Amino acid sequence: MSRSRTIRIGVIADTHGLFDPAIVRHFQGVDHILHAGDIGKRSVIEQLQIIAPVTAVSGNVDGFEQSGFPPETVIELAGLRIAICHIVYAGGKLTKDGRAFLDREQPDICVFGHTHQPKSEWLGDTLLFNPGSAGPRRFSLPRGAGLLTIVQGKVFPRLIRLGNTASHRNVRTVRKRSKIVESKAAAK
Repeated sequence: MSRSRTIRIGVIADTHGLFDPAIVRHFQGVDHILHAGDIGKRSVIEQLQIIAPVTAVSGNVDGFEQSGFPPETVIELAGLRIAICHIVYAGGKLTKDGRAFLDREQPDICVFGHTHQPKSEWLGDTLLFNPGSAGPRRFSLPRGAGLLTIVQGKVFPRLIRLGNTASHRNVRTVRKRSKIVESKAAAK
């Protein structure tokens, strides 16, 4: 994907086996989806793949490499290096391993999860972005997801607040609705 084209990236983490159907609406029209670990069930990735191509890493809940997803990865989208790693922060601080990962990869954007706390802040030239947890609500933290819009090499992050509980619509309804959206897009 070139720097001149605007792209939208859906960002999700800490689903813990829950696919919230609201994600279909929030991620409608995204070019790519990043999942920053603690996936929980492979079906979550399968549902996301209906919406757009997915790059995912594993988290501690996934047993890291046992899940079949790498513990970290770096991809390039719209001319920017995007690093994805589940644990970069813990206890409100950048971890030693997180710092080493950032120093080694020198990404434009680092997407992470684990803390369940939404974060969108710059550390030098790197955007640190945690969408929060899109899984079952835990602690007193809000549930969330995120969008990254990249326009001519500039990143515009947006945190999305999800409801306290996921919609209980059937997953088949989500698939059916996604196919309707795909059909409408193909007809244009």
